[in-house]
Amino acid sequence: MNVIIAGCGRVGSSLAETLAAEGHTVAVIDKDGGAFIRRLSDRFPGKRLKGAAFDKELLEEAEIELADAFVAVTSGDNSNIVAARIASEYYKVPKVVARIYDPRRADIYRRLGIPTVATVEWTVGKVRSLLVKHEFEEEASYGNGEVALVRVSLPARLEGRKVGDLTVPGEIAIVAITRKGRSFVPGEGSILSRGDVIRLTVSRDSMNRLNAFLGMG
Repeated sequence: MNVIIAGCGRVGSSLAETLAAEGHTVAVIDKDGGAFIRRLSDRFPGKRLKGAAFDKELLEEAEIELADAFVAVTSGDNSNIVAARIASEYYKVPKVVARIYDPRRADIYRRLGIPTVATVEWTVGKVRSLLVKHEFEEEASYGNGEVALVRVSLPARLEGRKVGDLTVPGEIAIVAITRKGRSFVPGEGSILSRGDVIRLTVSRDSMNRLNAFLGMG
């Protein structure tokens, strides 16, 4: 995945390092060139581009035409809004995510169809989850986003398995099964059946493990 990150603060730099370590191609834009030195490691393989997040020449230098995702996490809501709109509306980047400081502006992003993240500790993990596709739907998160409630249609490979086979204490637990229109709370010995829709609680750090269990990792 080709990702452009506007903003090399704590969130932007952490996200850039995380995505690059996972093998994604990353370009980082910041008006403060010193941020690259302070925030990015010497091993960071991506592009470092100094300038405004909404500068079209700079965006094209970052190869925004090839971008799969654009993340606006600068220190200003106005810059994030403008940059996100340019990426979404002008360059048609498939996935655009923006950080928001003032919750009163949330409606602006919502009308533009741009997912937003708040300025709390879970920002990096939440942005990553919006960018990196999981074959399940996240329905809710709790605390600072450390725990998520996800919904998934049972993969064929898991038909006939026990609920306990997918349980990892402290990490992953099936909390409900919907079968033929009716829902119930399963026990460890409950058998999974074709057509089941399962809801699980999962720690944010265990998303990849859940993907592996579901045969999607």
